Amino acid sequence: MANFVVSFVALFLFYIFQQSNASYNVITFGAKPDGKTDSTQSFLKAWSAACSSASPSIVYVPQGSYLLKAIVFSGPCKNKITVQIDGTLVAPTDYRALGNSGYWILFIKVNRVSVFGGTLDARGAGFWACRKSGVNCPGHVHLLIQSITFNWANDILISGLTSINSQSMHLVINSCNNVLVRNVRVTAPALSPNTDGIHVQISTGVTITGSTIQTGDDCISIGPSTKNMLMSSIKCGPGHGISIGSLGNTVNEGGVENITLTNSIFRGSDNGVRIKSWARPSNGFARNVVFQNLIMNNVKNPIIIDQNYCPSNQGCPHQSSGVKISQVTFRNIQGTSATPEAVTFNCSPSNPCSGIILQDIKLTYMNKAATSSCKNIGGTSSGVLMPASCV
Repeated sequence: MANFVVSFVALFLFYIFQQSNASYNVITFGAKPDGKTDSTQSFLKAWSAACSSASPSIVYVPQGSYLLKAIVFSGPCKNKITVQIDGTLVAPTDYRALGNSGYWILFIKVNRVSVFGGTLDARGAGFWACRKSGVNCPGHVHLLIQSITFNWANDILISGLTSINSQSMHLVINSCNNVLVRNVRVTAPALSPNTDGIHVQISTGVTITGSTIQTGDDCISIGPSTKNMLMSSIKCGPGHGISIGSLGNTVNEGGVENITLTNSIFRGSDNGVRIKSWARPSNGFARNVVFQNLIMNNVKNPIIIDQNYCPSNQGCPHQSSGVKISQVTFRNIQGTSATPEAVTFNCSPSNPCSGIILQDIKLTYMNKAATSSCKNIGGTSSGVLMPASCV
């Protein structure tokens, strides 16, 4: 009965919200919910009407399937906008139709935009197959197509969204402030390339909570110039874990600081929590990071810092990372490792990790204590430590 009352109140409040705000239904502007008719221009017309509205407005996408090509929702707009998606947005079957723009759905220079519900189906399988074949695919050597991107946006809410089969990254938050991502679901095959679930860079005040991410690359990746980020109640796996980095790709790069991950579960992922940097000069840094209250289930590298990242040995052999990693806490992390070595700290010989804190770690391999390894690291250990600390 209580759940019914809560649901009724929520529906009632949404009804009142709709009545007090301008509402623009994409079907009114010509969109067809058949999954075959190109509805790009209809969506843009609905957005334009909402963007020019002096009062708060709603762009409403009813149930059904809507075919969209590359689309840009640009601002600034006159008032706040809610995008309520009850249907599914689908990309063209032929991935080449999206071109080399780097995006499928782009929000740029917008403030106070909320996106509720809906499914994004980017139909990435064709593009993954092309990449695997080794031929020169559109977007392969240029910009990989991201499903939904927010550039230069502030005060953003993304709630209840599902993203499946992105060509590359699913959700990108770039140069944004004050973003809340909650209850999203991201799905792509474990072997789909570069399909990061959520990527954040050059942004401040991003919160990600209550989300399930199963993909072929990092569940969440955190790039340079990211500050004051909180992640909680994340379910990650398959995928490459939750990663800060790669950092230090360039010499002059903004640092990462005040990052917290808590109360999350990793299942069958390649990594758990990871910080990685290129093995070459940089003035970047990662500091004031907390990973706590985490469960690892059959994770290959539950805890890892790797400052010798050098894929294909291009531009970094025989060098060391300039990225300074300091004040990183690993607290109350338990579960099972899929490999004998559960804790790996491979820090830079020229810029050793410092202020690393290990507290109450219990990770086993094949029902026995796992092992750990340390290079160029300083810090402290306390509480229950399995494997035995090398810090």
